[in-house]
Amino acid sequence: MADRIVLNPISYHGHGAIENIVPELSKRGYKKAFVTSDADLLRFGVTQKVTALLDAAGFAYSVYSDIKPNPTIENVQNGVKAFHEAEADCIIAIGGGSSMDTAKAIGVIVENPEFADVRSLEGVAPTKKHATFTIAVPTTAGTAAEVTINYVITDVEKKRKFVCVDTNDIPEIAVVDPDMMSSMPKGLTASTGMDALTHAIEGYITKGHCAISDMFHLEAIRLIAANLRGAVQNTPEGREGMALGQYIAGMGFSNVGLGIVHSMAHGLSALYDTPHGVACAILLPVGLEYNKPVAGKRYRAVGKAMEVAGIDWMSDEEAADATIAAVKQLSADVGIPANLRGILKEEDIQFLSESAFADACCPGNPRDTSVEEIVELYKSQL
Repeated sequence: MADRIVLNPISYHGHGAIENIVPELSKRGYKKAFVTSDADLLRFGVTQKVTALLDAAGFAYSVYSDIKPNPTIENVQNGVKAFHEAEADCIIAIGGGSSMDTAKAIGVIVENPEFADVRSLEGVAPTKKHATFTIAVPTTAGTAAEVTINYVITDVEKKRKFVCVDTNDIPEIAVVDPDMMSSMPKGLTASTGMDALTHAIEGYITKGHCAISDMFHLEAIRLIAANLRGAVQNTPEGREGMALGQYIAGMGFSNVGLGIVHSMAHGLSALYDTPHGVACAILLPVGLEYNKPVAGKRYRAVGKAMEVAGIDWMSDEEAADATIAAVKQLSADVGIPANLRGILKEEDIQFLSESAFADACCPGNPRDTSVEEIVELYKSQL
């Protein structure tokens, strides 16, 4: 079967990349932008780094900030209404995964109104038209939503998250400027960075991996392992390395899928509002241990990318264990909790396990699983 790779038609990387936003919109004849960005980014002046450029150019825009950290169906539906009321003709998504996922869903529904209930977008929805023209500007180095064909929405009523996979949602332009990430607090930098590492490692071992995705994922692992600690300390080099690393991870996993770490993490965010990156970071070693009997031989390359000392001379078993230890150490170094105590409630484990098994990421896991096995994985974290 042929491998399919979907990427942004255009992306800009490096300091000052946001200077390209207005020229890209103007040369295409767009007149008014719908800026999606969460309230915190507005309050701390991050969004204004872009809107100031729009103001200077006299480019009209409307700001939509009714976005929760785990965006809901209501956030999307309100956004579609606000887009039409603003009479906008393009979207600028500024923020982390929440802002960009909301923007993706809004853009898809504006062009495909038959999916206005939002729930019908779950999985691989048969949309016919590409989303409204979108420029995505990440402010965290983690989700890589600016380059993926995925987005995740929370169904509050059913207490679950659902994953949407649609080539029609990918932003036409990604603007990855590390200066947009410089004001992110340490905790957010750490959690989103570990989310990016989880993308890269799960993408590398997923059933659907291919030669092209392997290339992306190993380079992403190398960049993230080398730069996450520095990014948490807000060094320019760390920020720049993470900005690139998380994007490259997105180039890979968006096209080949993920695994049970993400499927298990989604439920924690939906039920407890746990930050997605924190959930992924805690569960990544758990998933690696579980998948070791099937995918363990591939862990050596992961460990090499993380610069695990002496890994070339280790047995496959030793190399796998050393790689898992390196993942745990990086997570600890950036302040991620070691387990789910204080987050996970035992009475919720059955529901969470059933949700994880039904999640769109689960089939990509290298080891076939079951609800019963996922129950045991959650219990191991209490």
